[in-house]
Amino acid sequence: MNFSRIGVGCFLATYAVVFCLEWLRLAGRSQINRALILLGGGIGLATHTAYLVIRSNTTQQLPLLSSSQDWLLVLAWLAVVSYMFLTALDRDLAVGIFLLPIVLVLTSSTYFVSDTTNRRLDSLYGWKMLHAALLVLGMLGVLVGFVLSMMYLVQQRRLKHHHLTPTGLGLPNLEKLARLNRWAIMIAVPLLTGGMGIGVGLGLYAKSNQESIPFNDPVIIGSTIGWLFMFALFVWLMTTPRTTGRQVASLTLWAAGFLMFTLIGLQVATGKKIFELKTWHVQAPVPQHLWLARHAR
Repeated sequence: MNFSRIGVGCFLATYAVVFCLEWLRLAGRSQINRALILLGGGIGLATHTAYLVIRSNTTQQLPLLSSSQDWLLVLAWLAVVSYMFLTALDRDLAVGIFLLPIVLVLTSSTYFVSDTTNRRLDSLYGWKMLHAALLVLGMLGVLVGFVLSMMYLVQQRRLKHHHLTPTGLGLPNLEKLARLNRWAIMIAVPLLTGGMGIGVGLGLYAKSNQESIPFNDPVIIGSTIGWLFMFALFVWLMTTPRTTGRQVASLTLWAAGFLMFTLIGLQVATGKKIFELKTWHVQAPVPQHLWLARHAR
């Protein structure tokens, strides 16, 4: 394979095929189907990884800092790694039914967001990296919480109405799902808070320089509102002695879903100029001689 010609469509199509294979599992367990799922997921993940490496070499930036497109692809990559690990660990766990649609949405949305390398605040490279890393890990926790919440509500509904369990649809018990969901929120929110706090610090620092970052950026505003919902959920979990698994799952579903929707939606809206929204997350390309002159000072 000529890896220089790898595009997002290569691994996106592979993930779509794996998702279809996951649905076929509902008809019954099959060693062949499981082998195809692991093979397809492995091929998709390898191609995905190669694409990120090529992008990093091309832009001379780590994917987390290169562009909005690459940041979303890193988030999707982490989700696929989690999926592959869980699928290999437990042959009966049907996590792909819930997780792969999110991976497909994240990957598909990269066609509509900016792929322009953003070199603002390169003088604070380490802080930028920590900011982006905390946010992507926090969002992975939010994504995991969202998936666990869906699994909890589906499992509870099946048990409540005494529905027959499809042979290939294995889900953990309610107690385990509730415990994991709680841990996902308890880990994700501090990571998001740390990432956003560093982002505020970077913005304040930039005010004293020529690389000003406006705090009325729609992506920042939308993400902040979504974070507030998640933080309120975090505080509620910390201060409420008795919470039911269904309460936690329902609130997580709403809060996490809103945060993911606003984050992806605003990136799409600002990335390709669908709406006239100005954002510092999208930067026009800087001619190389001007960029070198700026950073040679």
